[in-house]
Parts: sequence; structure tokens; C-alpha cells
Amino acid sequence: MRAVPRWALLSSAAAPVFLIGGWTLAATRQPGGFDQVGDTISALAAVDAADRWIMTVGLLGLGLCHCVTAAGLRAARPAGRLLLALGGVATLAVAALPLPAMSGTSAPHRAAAVVSFGALALWPALAAPTRRPPGTAAAVPASHGTAAAALLLGLVGWLLVELVGGGARLGLAERVAAGAEALCPLLAVLALGGGRRRANGSP
Repeated sequence: MRAVPRWALLSSAAAPVFLIGGWTLAATRQPGGFDQVGDTISALAAVDAADRWIMTVGLLGLGLCHCVTAAGLRAARPAGRLLLALGGVATLAVAALPLPAMSGTSAPHRAAAVVSFGALALWPALAAPTRRPPGTAAAVPASHGTAAAALLLGLVGWLLVELVGGGARLGLAERVAAGAEALCPLLAVLALGGGRRRANGSP
């Protein structure tokens, strides 16, 4: 029996591929080039962006992957899993509520993004199991989840500083924060024994 289902391992591994692959490919399709350091991920899915479907698919895939992974992380605490799923649903809303223009703003889009970044930063702190899950080699200390959440919140804080201050590295800050949040579920799955089987009741 697997501590974490194989499909949850696959969904957690696919999440950063959807996100990073989406922003990389979509940026190459913008006429005149695209500044990934200064411009946001959302601009690539804006209504007037060239081939906006690429980044839209990337965001939809990312959100769905988070929801699937949350369903498969049965060894994690329910509160953490719910926050991960909330982050996935909010990411779907980000895709469904695009910016009206690459240089424009949208209150619904921004609200969805805030919920997404917040939930995906906080969930590790609430997900660490209180005892060793069946099928894992050792317990996952709660301090690991707290440290991961602190790191993610620090990256989101950098993003907020760039956003509020109109910084020239807004796109870079967003990509670092979003990329770290996309990788975190994969690390959690691996830590909880994703892909390993129990034999005769032993990990």
C-alpha cells in the first residue's frame, strides 16, 4: 500500500511543469518580446495577450493539480489539505478572471490571486501530521511545515513589496513565489512517502 497514491505524486510533479512551462512558452509568443523580470504572469493570460490560451491552460492545469494533490495527501492533516485545495480553486479563478489588458488591472482577478498566494503559502504549516503516517520511514516534524510556510510567506512578502512599490522586479518576485508554491506539494508528497510501498506492514 502506498502512503501517498501514485496519482497524487503525478499531479504534484505536473504542477510546476504547467506553471513554468506555461509562462516560458507564452512569453516566447508575445510580439516584440516579453520582460519576465518586470511583467507579471497574469499579463500572459490577459485578454489582449498573444496566444493567451497557453498561460490560461497553464494556470488551469496548476489549479487542478493542486486540487488532485490535496485529495491524495491523506497522510497530511485536513486543515492543510483544505488550504491546498483552496489555493487550487483560487488559481482556477485566476485563470477564469483574466486581466482586461496586459497593462490593466482587475479587482476580481487580484482578489483571486491574493487568496491563491495566501492559501498556498500557509498550507504547509497546517498539513504536517501529528504522528508518523503509515508507510513512511519517519515522522515529518511539524517544524518542517512551519519553516516551509515561513519561507513561502517571505517570498509572497517580497512580491507584495514589489507590487505596492511599483518595483522593477515584480515579475521576478511573482515567478519566484509562484514557482516555490508550485514545488511545495511535490516536496510534501515525497516527504510523506509518495511512490513508496509498505511491505508486510513495514515502510
